[in-house]
This record gives sequence, structure tokens and C-alpha cells, in this order.
Amino acid sequence: MNHYHLPSIHNFSSTINEKNTHLIVLKNTRGMQVALSDYGARIVSILVPDNKGNLIDVALGFGSIHRYYYADEQYHGVTAGRFANRIANGKFELNGKEFSLPINNGINCLHGGPNGFHKKIWDRRVSYESQAEFYLISADGEEGFPGNLNVSVSYTLTNENEIIIKYRADSDQDTVINLTNHTYFNLNGEGSGDILSHQLRIHADAYLAVDDYQIPCARVPVAGTAFDFQEFKSIAQDIIAPDEQLISAKGYDHCYIHNNPISQACATVYSPSSGVRLDVFTTEPGVQLYTGNWMTGNDIGKSGNTYLPYAGFCLETQHFPDSPNQPEFPSTLLKTGEEFISETHYKFSIEK
Repeated sequence: MNHYHLPSIHNFSSTINEKNTHLIVLKNTRGMQVALSDYGARIVSILVPDNKGNLIDVALGFGSIHRYYYADEQYHGVTAGRFANRIANGKFELNGKEFSLPINNGINCLHGGPNGFHKKIWDRRVSYESQAEFYLISADGEEGFPGNLNVSVSYTLTNENEIIIKYRADSDQDTVINLTNHTYFNLNGEGSGDILSHQLRIHADAYLAVDDYQIPCARVPVAGTAFDFQEFKSIAQDIIAPDEQLISAKGYDHCYIHNNPISQACATVYSPSSGVRLDVFTTEPGVQLYTGNWMTGNDIGKSGNTYLPYAGFCLETQHFPDSPNQPEFPSTLLKTGEEFISETHYKFSIEK
């Protein structure tokens, strides 16, 4: 059994692109601890109690800043932006002008490009025992996006074992924005094997099917398909179903359309082994289920074990992929003088 603890603060004190990096630790009165890094404004560790009272780290990640920097998987725990998920062909039109973005995922731009927000050293505005806020100024033209964007993300750890993530942004030009958190979870503890036995429920009656380039092409009801998580079932149950959507993606990597307000969970996962339960709440219209299908096995996590496919799952709350090119989707346009606001909660408990 792994003995989990937070990484060393020393291992996160470094300099990248002439900016200093740090490890910030949040704590609550119930023993839960969350470690954050200003490199990518990311979640590094989440220590929560399991059904035996042991603290386990349910977030995949690494024990030093340098392992993050050189990892095969660059998105562990990050704030993904300026546009999370994919934009088809790395192009979109806004106010009659076409913008071209770097291609870093097949023929698409993924998560804001190769030098997106995950690669930035964010500044810290405030830091308390249970809250940290990061901010970033993304220059006009950075990775091809228009407008000087001021963006902040705050993490608050409550005494109800809930991580509250709040995003806000404004721009001096019309632009597009889609932010998400890209934590890989394993509710048995990171490095403890795969997440296929986890029980998952997603409060969505439809998902976005994708084409051969993983761009949404149809809104599909989940009923009667391998994508139906309206009632609890194991992630393993249908992941190898003979469904072209699953075969081409090597598992789940799809956006679910949910209609729940932030007061109601859009998704719930629990581990029958550890008893740890995660409820996800959001103001966003979509949640991307990704089951770590493309992990290479080259990355070695905090516990010293390699991350193979299905070592973790993501529930990325967000607007829909490729929204700038699909006008029927909820808009990701951020106009000059307006404010982008988004909120997501990750709440942990023990499944009774």
C-alpha cells in the first residue's frame, strides 16, 4: 500500500522562464490538504480521508516541478486555456477576421496551443491557509488569440472537504475563452492502478459525438449506448464496447451536455475500494469525461509508479469543444467590457 504525503516544497522551488515557482498548500480543519503550483495554476495533490481514515492522494501528478516540465502528459492538474479542448484546424472567425492558432493535436489546436496557460508561471494575488488566487496577463496575439486577456483562478478549500474553483477574465478586444481544470483523479490513490472499477454517474441525457479528428459533429442521446451514465455503472462496463466513438478514442474522451444548476451535481464518482466519493458541481454547460486513454507509461508519479492508460479520469467542466466554429453551441465569445465568470466545485466525502 502507498503511504501518501504532500510533495516537498523544496522540489517546487525553481525558476522557469525567469520566474520563480512555488508549492502552495491549503488545509482545512478536517485534515484535508490540497497542494497547488503556480506553474500552470495547477492542482498537484489532494489528500483526502478514505473509509479507513487514512489520507490518500487522489490526484495524479509528480513530486517535483521538473517532472511536470518534462512529462509526456503536460496537463496534470492544470488550468487549461485560453481555449480548453479542441478548435478544429486551429482556425476560427471573429468579427469578420480569421485567426490562426498553433496545431498541437492532429489537425487541431488543443488547450490553447503548445504554450497555453499550462506552460505559464502564474502570479499569486493572495494566499491564505485555505485559499490561493493566481492571475495571468495573456498578451494580444499570444498563441494566435486576439486581445490582452486578464485572467484569474482561485482555489478555496472548505471545511466540507470541497475545492471551489472560480475563474474570471476580461479582455481589451473581443476574444474567445474556455477554461477548465484538468486534474486526473484516482479515488483509490494515485499510482494504485487503473480507475476502471470506479462507479460513475453523469447527469446528462446527451453527449457530443466526434468525427475522425475528435471535433463534435452531432448531439447524441446517451440512452441505450455505451455513453449512458445516467445511473451508476463502472467505467469498465462499456469502455471496450464495439462503438466507433470509443474505439477511435481508445476509451472515453467526450463532452457530456448537462442541464443541472451549480447547486446540483453534474457528475458523481466513487471507489468501492476506498469509499472516496467525488461530486462535481459547475456553472458550465458541459463536462468532458476523459479516461486517460493516451497515457504512455513513461511518466512516473508521486508514489514512484508509472502512469499507464486509465490510471486516472478527468471530469473537465467547460463549454463545448470547437464552439467558435459551431454557432449553435453556447457562445464562448468574451466581448470587450464584459467579464467572463465560471465556477466549479470538487466535493469529497465517503460513500455510505
